[in-house]
Amino acid sequence: MSKEQALLQTYNLNGLELPNRVVMAPMTRSRADNTENKPIEELHGEYYKQRASAGLIIAEGSQISKQAVGYVNTPGIYSRAQVEGWKEVTQTVHEAGGRIFLQLWHVGRMSHPDFHNGGLPLAPSAINPNDKSFTPEGFKETVTPKEMSIEEIKETVEDFKNAAKNAMNAGFDGVEVHSSNGYLLHQFFNGTSNKRSDEYGGSIDNRTRIMFEVLDAIKEVVPENKIGVRLNPSLHGVFGMTMDEETIPTFDHLITRLNEYNLAYLHLSEPFTDVSHLPYAETEIAKRYRPIYKGTIIINNGFDRESGNKIIEKGNADLIAFGKPYISNPDLVERFEQDVPLSKFDQETFYTPGEKGYLDYEIKTERAEVLQ
Repeated sequence: MSKEQALLQTYNLNGLELPNRVVMAPMTRSRADNTENKPIEELHGEYYKQRASAGLIIAEGSQISKQAVGYVNTPGIYSRAQVEGWKEVTQTVHEAGGRIFLQLWHVGRMSHPDFHNGGLPLAPSAINPNDKSFTPEGFKETVTPKEMSIEEIKETVEDFKNAAKNAMNAGFDGVEVHSSNGYLLHQFFNGTSNKRSDEYGGSIDNRTRIMFEVLDAIKEVVPENKIGVRLNPSLHGVFGMTMDEETIPTFDHLITRLNEYNLAYLHLSEPFTDVSHLPYAETEIAKRYRPIYKGTIIINNGFDRESGNKIIEKGNADLIAFGKPYISNPDLVERFEQDVPLSKFDQETFYTPGEKGYLDYEIKTERAEVLQ
């Protein structure tokens, strides 16, 4: 196979020209091992530069505030030092011919008191996910979080806005709102993690209210066509999240309303676990939401070259996001083009500090001219 592959065709991402349809998915790598939790040019810059032939890089989730953090050594986007660190990364990627968005992240109840001087994490409701949080002292059991006040919700919306503004000041081509995978915004959507009785709980309209407040705030400082949204409709059995009969109707509502915005894209995930036994789950996410969402769809989770090409050819998605394959294959686009076998990743070094398992995966193909 060659450049005739669907994955290798160019794409106009609502004004941003992409040389191919291969997206590097946002992945936590825990390399911001410094007191300011800022990215480091020699590490983060080189890591993303190595992968700059992707049609689009969506950089790792970056906390929008100190309160948003929930994993050790993850970079933020709320301080001046962090913005300056990211500036070096985006400059390096752009010099290599790449395009890069930043994912804006608040983990909600998946955080731990160790990150907050003993204080409780914030969440829609005081419900323990009964999982583990990755703290500076290793994995620890999660706790029952503090139910957010209206004021804290409003402050969090403002934090998303400020983080988005910081990201653009750092030179990113756009931002992705992380409203997926069992983190804060997703916790609001789900009736099993949100038991509120005010305007942010109860009805589908109320549980999704925060999503649109965040988007309306961000679009004051970032053009809509530079904003992406990440959703995982059939997440079940991960981070304490479970589905019920209202889960899919909630996402139907969310995604229908997203058509009111001129977004860069909607980034969807196929189910992380087997949900075929659940009568109210959707097993084919891209297929369900292609007719509903009128803009660009990125689909993620478990794709390879063959399945990625096929789903684009069917018309169920426009772009394919690859996660783990990008860890061990910096030249993933060229390997797809030149039919070079993929290298295996070392899961033991996914979240360890330093270059090992981060910068030392071999580039085995001839790179595109832009990267020479």
